[in-house]
Amino acid sequence: MSLPPASGRFENGIHRFAARAYFEDTDLTGVVYHANYLRYMERARSDMLSLCGIDQLALLGAGNGYFAVADLSIAYKRPARLGDDLTIVSWVTRVRAAATVMTQQVRRGDEVLTEASVTACWLDAQGRPQRQPRDWATRFEDLRASAEES
Repeated sequence: MSLPPASGRFENGIHRFAARAYFEDTDLTGVVYHANYLRYMERARSDMLSLCGIDQLALLGAGNGYFAVADLSIAYKRPARLGDDLTIVSWVTRVRAAATVMTQQVRRGDEVLTEASVTACWLDAQGRPQRQPRDWATRFEDLRASAEES
């Protein structure tokens, strides 16, 4: 019997994705290594796109393009530790023609451990920015408006 992969969910335009800090995520002191927060956030963004109906693998395979992080600013506030149950909270803050900007937080309960602003740009098969499909921009804008209202 196979189990379905972990999946997050949307609540009022805000995406929540669960993670746990495993031994492989930590340094010798049991603190999550700084680069692993980026991995948690990437998994949450990928899940967010999937829940929006965007199949990145199919688009890439068809040569239609892909999302890539074009800009990232991150602040580490408190450390996550081995065994911590974490929630990656993500919401859209701005939608541009070729990019979507979002805020992502890694939380332990209600405590914000790490916060990032991430700009994901839509690139064509040659790696040049291009307009993201209109229906995606509309979905992202709807998420942004819903999150702003909450």
